[in-house]
Amino acid sequence: MTVVEGPADVPPAVFLHGVLSWGSDDDYGFGHQRPLAAHRRLLLVDRRGFGASPDLDGPHRSDYEVDAEDVVALLSGGAHLVGHSYGAVAAMLAAAARPDLVRSLCLVQPGALRPAEDHPAVAEALARARAATAGPPPDLTPEDYLRLSTEAVGMPAPEPTPARLRAARTTMGERPCWDADVPLEPLAAAPWPSLVIRGDWSGAPEEYRRLAGVPLRAAAEVIARRIGAELLTVPGFYPHVQQQAAVNAALAALWERADAR
Repeated sequence: MTVVEGPADVPPAVFLHGVLSWGSDDDYGFGHQRPLAAHRRLLLVDRRGFGASPDLDGPHRSDYEVDAEDVVALLSGGAHLVGHSYGAVAAMLAAAARPDLVRSLCLVQPGALRPAEDHPAVAEALARARAATAGPPPDLTPEDYLRLSTEAVGMPAPEPTPARLRAARTTMGERPCWDADVPLEPLAAAPWPSLVIRGDWSGAPEEYRRLAGVPLRAAAEVIARRIGAELLTVPGFYPHVQQQAAVNAALAALWERADAR
């Protein structure tokens, strides 16, 4: 975990990253949120098996429910909670389990599709994902996975650094988050403000926009409506949504509003 020191007289903010990433990652993580430390302490979490966190032991794999338990342990005394993609699913579970420890909740392009499975595009995406339950082939390397997961949708593969390959290796074995059964009722009943941020998917390759962008945008809209959150759409597409300047401005406003309660 990377701790970015800031004023300690206000609740800190805990960030939970998505796939192929780690907390302070500038490309897929929350490196671009560092300037927010001017106003409060930031905890950029490395989920298990990512970044500076220990390797997963034996046959265990990364799991959003375990991530949620880890996050709850960091919320002691109260904190703002921000999750991206896979991390947004864990953030929702943590907030639903301990709403008393949350000061605000922000979900950036949440990876949970099941809450919106009545939407045709989401239902199609879920059916496609559920049919591919076998996971990556056993002989697939992290290098192959990193390349295929990006080039298959028309995007250039990121540089295969040791940290990125470790993130790819863990991501290959993650429990899929798209089918997570997330209890939204506690989030809707919570007294603190919440925000859902999604990209408009402008500039994304057409096939990527169709297969991922449409269902993820729909899921974000449904989740925001069901939990009573503000919905913010910013330029760009997954996984770079949080790099937009509007995201930091929205987070700062959310936290200020929550702290003033």
